[in-house]
Formats: sequence, structure tokens, C-alpha cells
Amino acid sequence: MTIKPTTTQTGTPVASDEHSLTVGTEGVTALHDRYLVEKLAQFNRERIPERIVHAKGGGAHGQFVVTNDVSQYTRAAVFQPGATTETIQRFSSVAGEQGSPDTWRDVRGFSVKFYTSEGNYDIVGNNTPVFFIRDGIKFPDFIHSQKRLPGSGLRDATMQWDFWTLSPESAHQVTYLMGDRGLPRSWREMPGFGSHTYQWINAAGERFWVKYHFTSNQGNIEMEGSEAELIAGADADYYRRDLHDAIEAGDFPSWDLSVQVMPYEDGKTYRFNPFDLTKVWPHADYPLIKIGTHTLNRNPENFFAEIEQAAFSPANFVPGIAASPDKMLMARIFSYPDAQRYRVGTNFAELPVNAPKSPVNNYSQDGAARHHYNPPTAPNYAPNSLGGPVADPLLAVEGGWENDGELMRAAAKLRSEDSDFGQAGTLYRDVYDDDAKARFLDTITGAISGVQRPEVTERAIAYWTAVDVGLGIKLRANLATWAEADMLAEAASGYPVE
Repeated sequence: MTIKPTTTQTGTPVASDEHSLTVGTEGVTALHDRYLVEKLAQFNRERIPERIVHAKGGGAHGQFVVTNDVSQYTRAAVFQPGATTETIQRFSSVAGEQGSPDTWRDVRGFSVKFYTSEGNYDIVGNNTPVFFIRDGIKFPDFIHSQKRLPGSGLRDATMQWDFWTLSPESAHQVTYLMGDRGLPRSWREMPGFGSHTYQWINAAGERFWVKYHFTSNQGNIEMEGSEAELIAGADADYYRRDLHDAIEAGDFPSWDLSVQVMPYEDGKTYRFNPFDLTKVWPHADYPLIKIGTHTLNRNPENFFAEIEQAAFSPANFVPGIAASPDKMLMARIFSYPDAQRYRVGTNFAELPVNAPKSPVNNYSQDGAARHHYNPPTAPNYAPNSLGGPVADPLLAVEGGWENDGELMRAAAKLRSEDSDFGQAGTLYRDVYDDDAKARFLDTITGAISGVQRPEVTERAIAYWTAVDVGLGIKLRANLATWAEADMLAEAASGYPVE
């Protein structure tokens, strides 16, 4: 079979669909990676007007109160002792469209905007600490595989498992998704994670690597698959209604926000790549350090204006917080604001829900829906001698890291414990109890039974065998039993079983 080369939209062959162009294996992603930018920019413009991913959701206003002192790690005002900051939070489902049932099995979005005294800071994450891929160049392909076939408009198990089994780095997240975490009881009763590794910088200029954890004070509670299916048919807005009604009744949900802190130099030699979004950091190595408590205490007055138009982005940093060599994070820093400019409009940051509480001083002008503008006597260019705003690197405190300086498309250098399946196996064997393992086996059996290509089914069995050998053996037996039952049912009824 002749292999067709992947090309850009103008027909130029591309070097890789797997790896972005970076400075060294762990350096910054290059903006002149034409294919990366083309893929993400095109992907962001596929739908009007709902979000491409995380379309169905809900949220509320709240506040974050610092209760512990982490100033030795970051100078960010929002995390200084005694600080209280207004917030808004949006929860969501990843794969479903607007109107899809809240209780479909899925990863849940968990995004918080802090209206800090130094500008808006967003933590844009999920209810899982990892993700399906580690390089943003694969994100459009991943989402396409989880959405709908372009011909029939139907979701398709074959293409889902085709992508997952050809992307072994997905195993850790799929183990979360197919386990109990894939069906939380409510948004209030699930954890949240920043998922990525971020950089913190303290007042002395010292740098640290951090991961964010939101621990629900309502507990982590999940539901059975059969119950989730019944609720999906009875109340598609179950999570949205639950959050609204709890806050309306004065039952304000809250989460404790903590961080894991890794010394800067540890990032260079840790036993696996600490910037890999498919990995977690063991708490034994880097224990949780509590910062404070985030509470949701006010429902939106207008859902569209305050929740649907809310624009979150991991690009929204404040002094004392910066990016890391996480390749997914660097791609999202471009992709999210670009998606908001398309979805909400060029001047989305001027909308009340997105506008910072701190002053805004810059030279941007015009564009659709512009309603904030500088006085006519103010200069609209820099540098100028008319008293316009001036950039200050001492206030900005940008982060950074060392790298080998060579542009390349490659995975990060393997470290001694880098493995796509190792942490997924640990999650299955050591975290799931026997009942959870049984539910997990039934869930993946049901999901894979819909695959229509035998070679993809075989890859799926190999995928889970790599996670755990015993699990792979049980899966093969389960799939055979399910297939036999379908054949018997079809023979008895005279109708094909789907």
C-alpha cells in the first residue's frame, strides 16, 4: 500500500505529526513551527460558536482565601499570606456537545479564574492529574478521534481505540477515564488538577516547579455506570442543576488548593520527565503543601454572559508564575487565547466576566466589539515620549530554563523510569480495589466491544496487557464471552445485536 505523506494545507510535506519543533528535547516550542500553528489555528475554527471541546458546562462565582504561607516559593500576590481573591469557575465535559448529557463517561474540565491584584490568573485543568497526550501537535487528532465521524455524524468506538492504541502515552489517562473517576457524582464531589507542571518564582528570583491539586471538601464520590445512564436519559443537566441548587440553598462547595513543589534542579535529573503531562509526581517524593481554600458562593445572574462567555487560558500568568518545558502547556498557551478570539471575539478580555479587576494599560486598539479605548490624546505606539505605559521586566519576572539550544522534533530524552504504561499499571493494581477493578474490566470490555476492526481490537487487548498482564488476559476472555452472548441473542431473536 502506498503511504501518502502528510502535508500542510498548501501541500508541503511535514516532518512530524508527533513532535512539535522545540529548542532541544525539553526547550521552548518554536512559534515558527508552521505546521503546529496551522493545525491548532485550523482546529480552533472548526465550529461556531460553541467551544470545540468542553462545550457543555456550568459554573459559579467564588473566592479564594490563602491560609498558609508559600511565599518562600512564589512572589505571586494571589498566593501571599492572608490574600483573598475573587474567582469564577467553570466545570465541563470534554467530548460532548452543547445539550449532551452531563453524566456521559468523560473527563471533566475544572477551570478557575483568579481576579488578582496583578491581573487575571487562570488554572485550566481537569478532574484528573494527567492527560491523553504529551505534545500539542496531536491534540486536534485526539479530539477528532473522540468526536463524531464526518460522514455519519456518529461517535465511533473503532476510531477512539485506533487512536488510543497507536498513542501508548494515553494509557494512564484512559485508565482514569474508564475507572470510577470517569463518572463523578457531581462537580462538587470531584477533585481538580492544574495537571501541567508550572514554574514558580519567589521574591529572590529562585525558581521551583509546581503542580496544582484541588481537593474537594465534599469528598470524592462517583456513581455506577448504570445509574449514570438512567440520569442521562432523565436529566441531561444533572451536574449543572446540582451545582446551582446547592449554591442557591447556601450549601457552598469548597476545595482546598495545594501544590507539589519540586526544587528547580531536581527537574533536570528526576527519574522520569517531570514535564510530561501523562505522568504524576509521587506524593512520597513531593508531598502536598496547602495554600488555601476556594469556595463557590454565588450563582451567575446570566448564564450566557458569565459562564458561556467566560474565557479561560493557561496563558494568563501573573508575576511569580510562569510556564515549564511541558510541550502540551506551551501549545495551549497559543491555542486557548486564539480559540477565544475566534469564539467570543477579538476583544473578549473586555467583557465583564473576563476583564481583570486590576488596571489595564497597553497600546491595543480597534477590532470587533471594542468598547474600551484610551483617551484621544494618549499615544498608541511604543516607545513614545508622551507618558504612555512602559514595560518593566522587574515587575513581569518572566520564568525560563536551560536547554541544549538545538531545534528538533523529538520526544523528550528518556529517563530511567519513563514509561507509557508504568503509572497506568500502578493506578490499576495499587489504587483500584477489587470492586473497582471489576467495574473497570466491564467498562473497557463494553467500550472495546463496539470496535469494528479486528486488528484494532487486538491492539486494544495488547494495550491493556501492557498496563497489566492479568488485566489483558481477563479482557480477552471477557470480550469472547460478550461476543458469544451477542451471537446467541442474535440467533434467538433473528435480529442483529448492535
